[in-house]
Amino acid sequence: MLGIYLHVPFCVRRCNYCDFCSSVLEGGALEEYAAALVRSIEAFPGGGKADSVYFGGGTPSLLPAGLLEKIMNAVGRKFSLSGDCEVTLEANPNTVDEEKLRGYRSLGVNRISFGIQSCKDNELYTLGRLHSFSEAKRSVEAAQRAGFENISGDIMLGIPHQTPETALESVHKICGLGLCHVSAYMLKIEEGTRFDCPEIRALCPDDDTVADIYLAAVWELSRLGFEQYEISNFARPGRESRHNMKYWTGEEYIGFGPSAHSYYSGKRFYFTDDIAAFVKDPLEPAVTEDNAPDRLAEYVMLGLRLCKGIKLDGIEKLGGNAAGLGDLTQKYIAAGLMKKTAGGFALTPEGFLVSNGIIAEILDKTSKK
Repeated sequence: MLGIYLHVPFCVRRCNYCDFCSSVLEGGALEEYAAALVRSIEAFPGGGKADSVYFGGGTPSLLPAGLLEKIMNAVGRKFSLSGDCEVTLEANPNTVDEEKLRGYRSLGVNRISFGIQSCKDNELYTLGRLHSFSEAKRSVEAAQRAGFENISGDIMLGIPHQTPETALESVHKICGLGLCHVSAYMLKIEEGTRFDCPEIRALCPDDDTVADIYLAAVWELSRLGFEQYEISNFARPGRESRHNMKYWTGEEYIGFGPSAHSYYSGKRFYFTDDIAAFVKDPLEPAVTEDNAPDRLAEYVMLGLRLCKGIKLDGIEKLGGNAAGLGDLTQKYIAAGLMKKTAGGFALTPEGFLVSNGIIAEILDKTSKK
């Protein structure tokens, strides 16, 4: 079944590390944007059954319940939503209260993902976040009282001022909030962001320390009952993100809003990241990224993000050559970067840290016959 992604590109303030398609919220921008998003959904030429809806951003939790209802109604008219549809909304802790969360829950949102990032207020301040950890804790508790059982939290690793000790403290305290899912991302300083300067880089832990932080976080999350299922994602049993799994397993998804990407009917396409242009004309055709994606390359690249890895017969079915992989995989297994699975192989946490190079070698060996 399909996944539906809905981009909400507004924030109270842009974080210091962010290069996503977003803008500071002003005036009646949300109302105008929601109306454009509804028009874009209604004009989509396809349809089908969907079992996941994901509000990403930006800060989707800036949406009042009334506007979210209009968007959800448009989605429901265009797509047939399954009875157990996973509906996720990303939220910043400083933008919600119990009343607002109850409104979301009454409209079918059943999974909420909080951008917590750290339990240390000095780290949050440096990141440009507008909440304290105590505020994040109160927001999670409010979501629980509002009826949310499936709650995720983001943790950022390798950030300025962070040490292995403070990183593990964040893992422990954030997991202690009663979450079902954790996304633990390593900071990447993007060109053009406020963090893109020598002063901030000097405050970040070096590459070796970031690797140690990541591996320690993986171990601690496992100890706390969160099993890793993707490079940056960890879940209690049965609480993996259904929507995000579609990206990594080659399932179809449709994105609406500026910068939103889609994979549908064998094609990849996207909207440009011009928010004003989208609001003015949301019916402008999306840009085709790839009419015929290389399914073998995508199977390897995306599949090796997952802890379950890929299958040798999966490579063969897509026209690749799996026969010559034995020596290569054995080399990485001996180095502790890879492990055998039933019928295939997967990267270990250590392997995830150097995954780009490993994937490049595997693609070279499995190039089509």
